Amino acid sequence: MAPTFLLVGLPGLEAAPSWWTLPLITVYLLSALGNGIILWVIALEPTLHRPMHIFLFLLSMSDVGLATVLMPTLLGLALADAHAVPASACLLQMFFVHVFSVMESSVLLAMAFDRALAICRPLHYPALLTNGVISKIGMVIAFRCLCLHLPLPFLLSHMPYCRRQVLTHSYCLHPDMARLACPGAWGAIYSLIVVLSAMALDPLLIFFSYGLIVRVLQGVGSTEDRWKAGQTCAAHLTAVLLFYVPMILLAVIDRFKLPLPQPAHTLLSYVHFLLPPLINPVIYSVKMKEIREKILKRVLPPKVGCAQ
Repeated sequence: MAPTFLLVGLPGLEAAPSWWTLPLITVYLLSALGNGIILWVIALEPTLHRPMHIFLFLLSMSDVGLATVLMPTLLGLALADAHAVPASACLLQMFFVHVFSVMESSVLLAMAFDRALAICRPLHYPALLTNGVISKIGMVIAFRCLCLHLPLPFLLSHMPYCRRQVLTHSYCLHPDMARLACPGAWGAIYSLIVVLSAMALDPLLIFFSYGLIVRVLQGVGSTEDRWKAGQTCAAHLTAVLLFYVPMILLAVIDRFKLPLPQPAHTLLSYVHFLLPPLINPVIYSVKMKEIREKILKRVLPPKVGCAQ
């Protein structure tokens, strides 16, 4: 493997890389602040130590991790126009990008499972989703993220490369690096299966869960009951669409070679990675009454002189 990979910056901004520094830093700081508040409130409020809020805690962790691991190369390009990245640093970034991406996908799947149980089996929900079950789900997510993806950087570091090591994004991603390997490199097959096992399977299972929810809601008596049940899923479904729709669009564009301008393609990849960490805290703070009330309780000072 050559000692460096070459990253591609945002097309059209090569001459003035500092132009997009401020938006990048702003997006990251807002993402860190919003998700930090969610983590802080859930950790400190015992009443929020319930399955859906525990999964939200894990989702915020993955959002913060994903935004943080992307920043070194993005800011390097924006501040110093640094396109060359050592192979070791690129492989490390690739590993953590996919760990946090798969963690987010896995947590979204767990949240869909939680919502399906709560709506389809409300009487059995407390007995089915106990603290022990939540712990086991957390262990499965950790295994899926870390153990299955740990071999990827080692496989990529030992594969033969037949093409110039020029990547098509501003950060190191597995598909981008694997496509540079020589044809027949067996490591690329394993790594492709590992990545697709999450990013292709999870959205299918999530939408299957929502199909079950929709079928149950059709049998609910009143419109008001359906509305209340649907509201419990609104925040999660929005987060799912934010995360998967840009990814699916990118996959379709790459698969069918659609004539999308490179700047639009690059911006779509930024939307996929940077928009969910920015928007998810806002969505959950607005849509989930318990989260909103606890945030206001912690952030706003208590009113003096009010009767208790």
